[in-house]
Amino acid sequence: MSSATLAEKQSLLAHNKPSKHRSDRYVLVIHGGAGTMSKKNSTPEQRAKYKAALSKALQAGHAVLSEGGEAMDAAVAAVSTMEDCPLFNSGKGAVFNVAGKNELETSIMLSKPPASHPHIPSSRRGFGLTLLTHVPNPSKLARALYLAPTAAPHTMLSGAAAEHIGEELGLELVDESYFFTEARWKEHRRGLGLPEEPLPYPAEGSGSLDIPLDQLPTGTVGAVALDVRGCISAVTSTGGRTNKLVGRIGDTPSMAAGFWAEEWPVKSKIRRAWARLTGKSDKLAVGVSGTGDGDYFIRLATASTIGRRMRYLGESVTRASKECVEELRLDGGIGGVIALDNKGHVAMPLNCSGMYRGVIRKDGVPKTAIFDDDELD
Repeated sequence: MSSATLAEKQSLLAHNKPSKHRSDRYVLVIHGGAGTMSKKNSTPEQRAKYKAALSKALQAGHAVLSEGGEAMDAAVAAVSTMEDCPLFNSGKGAVFNVAGKNELETSIMLSKPPASHPHIPSSRRGFGLTLLTHVPNPSKLARALYLAPTAAPHTMLSGAAAEHIGEELGLELVDESYFFTEARWKEHRRGLGLPEEPLPYPAEGSGSLDIPLDQLPTGTVGAVALDVRGCISAVTSTGGRTNKLVGRIGDTPSMAAGFWAEEWPVKSKIRRAWARLTGKSDKLAVGVSGTGDGDYFIRLATASTIGRRMRYLGESVTRASKECVEELRLDGGIGGVIALDNKGHVAMPLNCSGMYRGVIRKDGVPKTAIFDDDELD
């Protein structure tokens, strides 16, 4: 076993030192992409498969949080589960660019350094990765590089250089054929007006042949987790938008655009005094993961703007998220966000027909939804 793998397992199961601000309030919220999926054109079987996949991801993250694990590990556990599922546009089943290649992107960000890795400086914040072609779980690479400030001292890396560092840290690399699915390949070819066949790889090795609900997607997968120490982590992963230009970089690895997490002190003296008196934290925090038309998220700095509205306008996570998603709509961009504050409040606004989404709390019951008028159940 490599040292990196050992460290990962130790962090995953760690019960860190008790804190006066330790709480049993932990939450995980996820999304599996937003877009123009149609309820009337979907089948009960399709909907059931997506909801089962979302529930599996929620339960994977909850298993970490319920054991006192780190928010970053819970978020990565949830996202990597979706990266392994061909129904989603990330990892196995990612969409193709115009050249018929998969170029993956991912990111991680924390509201404060993880307690299990005290050497991480608070200024490090997070890490973005783009143009990946050989990493089966990009979210795991983002975590590994975030935790390796000496090996990767930047905020973003791309391509083979990032993958090489990941391999040195003990992560597995795979052949490009791993990411191929027949459904996404045919979708890619249809989008360009080209024949669907011949296939670049044998159909029998292509994975799920389920027809995805989101045709020609622009969405991503993501998770935001709050752990017992009040740390929030946002993790996002995507194949990008269908038939994007070669080398296109979207919002998913772009800090402040498609992902964000931060913590700040409470301003009010009365509220700070009350926090000290009750043994609660005198800090506020938020984490955000976006999905949809990434170019608009970049232009509007959507993810960080949610945090700034909360911090400087005093808005709730619900109000700030809703306002920013509406701003996307007014600018012409479709999509949605998941956002979570350190009080356990969750927001999941969208401005389109659907967003795969779900939440799980201390009771361990996963609640999911797909379309814009769905209730979580």
